[in-house]
Amino acid sequence: MAPAKQKQPVYVLGVGMTKFIKPRGKVDYTELGFEAGIKAMLDAQINYDDVEQGIACYCYGDSTCGQRVFYQFGMTQIPIFNVNNNCSTGSTGLAIGRNAIAYGAADCVLVVGFEKMMPGSLQTFFNDRENPTGTSGLMMAATRGVTNAPGAAQMFGNAGREYMEKYGAKIEDFAEIARINHLHSGKNPYSQFQDVYTLEQVLKAPMIHEPLTKLQCCPTSDGGAAAVLVSQAFLDARPHLKDQAILIAGQCLATDAPSLFSRSSIDLMGFDMTKFAAKTAMAEAGVTPDDFSVCELHDCFSANEMITIDALGLSAPGKAHELVRSGGITYGGKIVINPSGGLISKGHPLGATGIAQCAELVWHLRGWANNRSVPNTKYALQHNLGLGGAVVVTVYARADGKAAPQVDSATVGKINKLGYNPAVEAKGFTHEQAKATRSKTQASEWALQDTEKKVEARF
Repeated sequence: MAPAKQKQPVYVLGVGMTKFIKPRGKVDYTELGFEAGIKAMLDAQINYDDVEQGIACYCYGDSTCGQRVFYQFGMTQIPIFNVNNNCSTGSTGLAIGRNAIAYGAADCVLVVGFEKMMPGSLQTFFNDRENPTGTSGLMMAATRGVTNAPGAAQMFGNAGREYMEKYGAKIEDFAEIARINHLHSGKNPYSQFQDVYTLEQVLKAPMIHEPLTKLQCCPTSDGGAAAVLVSQAFLDARPHLKDQAILIAGQCLATDAPSLFSRSSIDLMGFDMTKFAAKTAMAEAGVTPDDFSVCELHDCFSANEMITIDALGLSAPGKAHELVRSGGITYGGKIVINPSGGLISKGHPLGATGIAQCAELVWHLRGWANNRSVPNTKYALQHNLGLGGAVVVTVYARADGKAAPQVDSATVGKINKLGYNPAVEAKGFTHEQAKATRSKTQASEWALQDTEKKVEARF
């Protein structure tokens, strides 16, 4: 299938996110969504009255949680969509927003992802009906058996085992992926974890499901992230913002092929849909895997990063472990993968993850991520996957087509009028800034309740 011809280009004009934190029930989704949304609109230098569609991204919560969050910005009677697509929910929201703008349904869309999670491994709440990934579970049981480990760790761990059996990867290769991601997260102020570990410490952590030790598994997290997407016309009316606008140069939301049930543990993790989405998104953008210097990919487990490196074409087929061994996935190597720390160390609040990946790459292409920048970054690659299944692969580029500059934080603080650089400092906003961002004519204090006070008290 040929990539769809976009009627007009779509840009990410603003991004914002909360710190990702351990799920302890102390912060509600209303606060997470409010903080992320206000930050993104401040970054885009817009008011909520400019927003023509809202997209809320979450997996855990009752219907219309999106309205509960968005009404805090204003009750402007715009369409608000609630999106749930497992772990790819955030980037699914970005894809829906992009399509709305590309085909003329809106000029400005606000996408907000948020998740308030339960401590511990992912849970199923509807036990009186078929599980959507039940057929995958049956295939795992038929091919690899079932243990007492968390289900997702078994599935992705089995894919890692198959990669070892077929291509010669070693347990140490998976541990090295986690070591690098934990190392990277030390430069990300939003990361849930910022501890650095040696390879030996990663290997000696409690075994969850071989080859995966605890330090190779992402945690559950509470967090929010948001992005403002705009059309060419919207951007042209604000020429002073063009330097911060990042083009969505290529994007594909894909689902599974029949190969999902080929009896391969690698295929069972959506390998084929990732390959398809990557090929489609890169074709639309007119790039190849060798054009990327930075990538945020879905490392829910180190084993998934391994097979995804392969599926995205960042290594030769069956050679992902060799790229890892050579230092090829960190600074000084072929490509920096997960400079944010990835899901393993940054955290994984499901609805926010894909948008947080977007924020990280936007900061890199603007030149704002100056404490973890990658030289000569011209294109950035994003991969966000959910079992069940869905994957979104996105290619980003600067609006001017040039490589990212290096911008010092003092200059960033002047550009965004916030006085600080959000890429390297996780700060907040004032009541005056929030008020200037909320709807000027249709704001409701009743809808807001005490959310803003709670959020600002944490700053």
